[in-house]
Amino acid sequence: MKKALLLFFFVSLVTFAQTQKVGYVNTQTIMEQYSGAIAAQAKIDNIVSALTKERDQLTQGLQTAYDNYQKQQGTMTEEKKAQVQQELVKKQQEIQQFEQVKFAQPNGEIYVKNEEIMVPVRNNVKAAIDAVAKDMGYNFIFDKSSDVLLLYADDSFDITLEVLLKLKKSK
Repeated sequence: MKKALLLFFFVSLVTFAQTQKVGYVNTQTIMEQYSGAIAAQAKIDNIVSALTKERDQLTQGLQTAYDNYQKQQGTMTEEKKAQVQQELVKKQQEIQQFEQVKFAQPNGEIYVKNEEIMVPVRNNVKAAIDAVAKDMGYNFIFDKSSDVLLLYADDSFDITLEVLLKLKKSK
């Protein structure tokens, strides 16, 4: 009985493997070469750069205010010292709030903008992969660059270039 069950399982597995066509893509390569992804990444980089510059200016302003306080504290009254210290604390809190709103995961402006900009790009890539897979008769497509464990892949099953061509044609 065990032998019959094992034989049935083996025959089923062989039949399944023969009727299925499997391929793979390297989405990292696609995202590095697809003009839509390159343009989207440039937008994201510009946003990050502008926000980083703004944060650096706020930090520099705090540092300048602190340096001035250090220089002048000897001539200040206790009341004035307390007032300046409160202003410094307030500036520090404003910087922390800015960082929270702009840079924090997953709801910071950078991450929201990243999703907003990259979702259409990922959708285009997915549609191209689907179209190429359908056109070439593939049943399954794996992503070589993701966490899916793909220990070996024959280059003849790589449809990355076809997907890139499909993306270029769909402009």
